[in-house]
This record gives sequence, C-alpha cells and structure tokens, in this order.
Amino acid sequence: MSDTVVADPKPVLDKPLMHYGRRTLDRMAPGAEQPAYKILGITPLTPHFGAEISGVDLTQPIGEDLAEELRQALLEWKVVFFREQTGFTAEHQLELAGVWGPPEPNPFFPKTEHVGVSRLAKDAKASGNKNIWHSDHSFMVNPALGSVLRAVEVPAAGGDTMWADMGAAYDNLPEDIKERIEDLVAVHDWEASWGALMNDEQKAAFRKNWPQVEHPVVVRHPRSGRRTLYVNEPFTRFIKGLSEAENRDLLDILVLQARIPEFQIRFHWRPDSIAIWDNIATQHYAINDYFPQRRVMERIAIAGVPL
Repeated sequence: MSDTVVADPKPVLDKPLMHYGRRTLDRMAPGAEQPAYKILGITPLTPHFGAEISGVDLTQPIGEDLAEELRQALLEWKVVFFREQTGFTAEHQLELAGVWGPPEPNPFFPKTEHVGVSRLAKDAKASGNKNIWHSDHSFMVNPALGSVLRAVEVPAAGGDTMWADMGAAYDNLPEDIKERIEDLVAVHDWEASWGALMNDEQKAAFRKNWPQVEHPVVVRHPRSGRRTLYVNEPFTRFIKGLSEAENRDLLDILVLQARIPEFQIRFHWRPDSIAIWDNIATQHYAINDYFPQRRVMERIAIAGVPL
C-alpha cells in the first residue's frame, strides 16, 4: 500500500503541535443521556475521564443488571478501575470481559493456559525498555473494543499505567485541522513495532495473516457515536493521499495529542487491582520505571467491530 503516499511534495503545515488555551473536556458524547447507577459506586479520577468503581465483588457471578451498569460506566468514563478484588482469577477475568464480547488473542503474545488471556511479565532483564502511547490491535481489521487488565504482581513503587482520552484529543484540535482530517484514512501496520523483534523469515510468515489495514483518522465510536481521533505512534504508518512531508507534519500533530496532561489519567497499581478500558476511545502507556523490580499483569483484549 506504499504507493498510496503521494510523491509530489506539497507545502507542509505551519501549525503548533499542541493547542493552547481553554480546553473542551466533555465526559460524554453530545446529547448523551446521563446514566444512573443503582449498584455501582462511582468515584471520578478527573471530572471527565476515568473512575474507580466500588460496591461490586467481581469474583461473584455477573448478572444482567450489573453487566448493564458496567457497560454504562465504561462508556461514560472510558477507563474504570476496581480495587481489592481478592481471589480474582483468569476465569473471573474471562467472565468479566464477556460482558462486552469474546476475547481477542494478540497474535504476537505467547499462548497461555486460558485462551485469550495474555501474561505480561517484566523483570530486571526487561525493565527499563522505552514504551510508547498506543491503542491495542489497531493493526487488525477489527481492532479490540476494549481490554481487561489485572495486577498479578506489582513493584513496591513505580509501574503505573496512563491513559489518554482521544475523544477529548479530537475535540480540542483546531477547526481547520478537524476539517482536513474528517474524511482521511490511515494505514496501520504491526511491522515497525512487533516486527522489530523478528527476523525476515518470521516477518514473512506473520505477513501472510496480518496485512496492512486501513482505518479512518477520525472514527465514530461504535457504541457512543462520539468522534474520536484514531491514530497512534507505533501502528499508524501513514495517511493515504498525502505527500511524505504532509504525512510527517500532520501525524506529528495528531499523535502528540495523547501526551497532553489534561487528556490523561494515571493509575497506581496495587495487588488485586483491575482496569477495564475502552480501546477505541483511549490510548495507554505502561510506565517502565521500576527496575530492578518485577511487574506481572494478565490482559484480555475484547474482540472488536469494524470502525
């Protein structure tokens, strides 16, 4: 698909990478009805993004009333957290993810005992590697709708995870940038990230099943309808129909929106903590600052839908 980049150079964008001034920080899509909760206790982490949830034991069976409130809470807050879920197992995690849909295994993660559950372990040898803001599985035709992550072993200090609200990122783009990107399509690919760990033979084998895919630069969230900026640093390779110079400048503006603090939350893990995030509405970043301690997490990605 590389021939979809226009070769003839055009004038590059003369725009700041960050928008300055008052920001629009809406929790929900315009016109959305405020949900009411009878089971869940909601403690916001910021006024518009992220919340800790109390009043529920996730080791118990999840009835439809609770499932519906969980779906409402995730749609409203984009990332939700649970503390002190003692005894929460991989089987409980699969049941919880099933509130939204079936699991979607990552083809690059090692297989585990439970299909769809990926163990993410980093110790003294691996810690300290640089991370990057990203959206899980954007290199797939139907990217993951969400993810459920549980803390198995956490360092005494460090190892937090951050999330960025990409609906807020879109809302605060300059109007001329919004107009320009409204109908643009970007190509996503895994090779520059996961492929960096492979030899040519391995990459060729994966390429047979995982070709480059295309997604709108601005997606309508499949459940809320909210406009959301959908490009990320490791997987978005280029925007179709633009010159290389235009791609470089425009993507610099778009991917850096995830780094704006007003769009972010930061969560400190404790044993038996659980996070669920909307993978279309957010990007995330696992902070690798805990060398030489060990951090072990288990993640389930929830199967996605066309964007």
